[in-house]
Amino acid sequence: MSSEAHLAPYAVHSDQGVGRRYPETPHASRSQYQRDRDRIIHSTAFRRLEYKTQVFLNHEGDLFRTRLTHSLEVAQVGRSLARNLRLNEDLVEAVALAHDLGHTPFGHVGQDVLNECMQDHGGFEHNLQSLRVVDTLEEQYGAFDGLNLMFETREGILKHCSLANARLLGPVAQRFIDRTQPSLEAQLTNLADEIAYNSHDIDDGLRSGLITIEQLEQVEFFARLWHDVQRVHPGLSGRRAIYETLRRLITALADDLLATSGQLLLDAAPKNLDEVRHAPPLIRFSDQMRKDATELKRFLRANLYKHYKVNRMRVKASRILRELFDAFIADPVLLPPDYIDASGDATAQARKIADYIAGMTDRYAIREHRRLFALEEL
Repeated sequence: MSSEAHLAPYAVHSDQGVGRRYPETPHASRSQYQRDRDRIIHSTAFRRLEYKTQVFLNHEGDLFRTRLTHSLEVAQVGRSLARNLRLNEDLVEAVALAHDLGHTPFGHVGQDVLNECMQDHGGFEHNLQSLRVVDTLEEQYGAFDGLNLMFETREGILKHCSLANARLLGPVAQRFIDRTQPSLEAQLTNLADEIAYNSHDIDDGLRSGLITIEQLEQVEFFARLWHDVQRVHPGLSGRRAIYETLRRLITALADDLLATSGQLLLDAAPKNLDEVRHAPPLIRFSDQMRKDATELKRFLRANLYKHYKVNRMRVKASRILRELFDAFIADPVLLPPDYIDASGDATAQARKIADYIAGMTDRYAIREHRRLFALEEL
């Protein structure tokens, strides 16, 4: 098995993990979390991420991020941070690659629409759906449903959870009831996600022309970095100047997280994972960096995510998914056989429909809508 001797005592070690829902013999040459990562990469849900929206629909441009490239960027940032803090890189990578497996087509609007459609049947939340994918929906093994991942990987995937859902999910969600913390690796991956999307959404927004450097210069954090690039590289412009600035953005966020978290770990001195769980969050940004990052997120929300061209896509996507859901609820015979619930239970059928729609790529959802509603498809 791959050595984990370099890990800090408060990191997650394979031989100290809670284990898998269905016991398996450890692999001779891979750690438990390497094995989880490999299962995630080979899953059907992971391949679908290539054609699921981050901000821009996949067909709007070849260079915009998708859920797949976003997940890869989160994994890269997360591994780098984990190595510096002597945390389990393989666990961080597994959580990063799996955290969006349950995301709907068309980005966050898809989640919002499905949640509204499912209000009478338990709602819909993409973190819970990601867990459902790895626990139940993937069909790779003869002995069990899902991927049978380690408890700590599953715990990291479940970033958010209501108390009502936590009571239904059992041990993996117990921390939401007990108000304890997940592993440091899970805490770190959550912030690596934030670092990745803050930087690449700026890049995609500028590439699309929906936001401009002049607008971004109104954000003090970005302006400092942009002006530093101009000082070091006078006259630099275009993509090179943008990339130089975004590199500085990622570095600033990562360095602040390492410095702040390193000091918190030094002060708290947790001796093991159990002490981590009962401590306050120990992976975080400084107060000033949190303020800077929040200002940047507010800018992106106001100027990119709510741009009228993005809103047009959001309205169309909302209509597609709502009409698909309503059609399948009204006539389940329109569904593929695997998604028809034989029990006659309305909630069970609605959940299968949510599974079907959440698993769609953007372009598959568009095609499925066309098949059902376009007269020329008759």
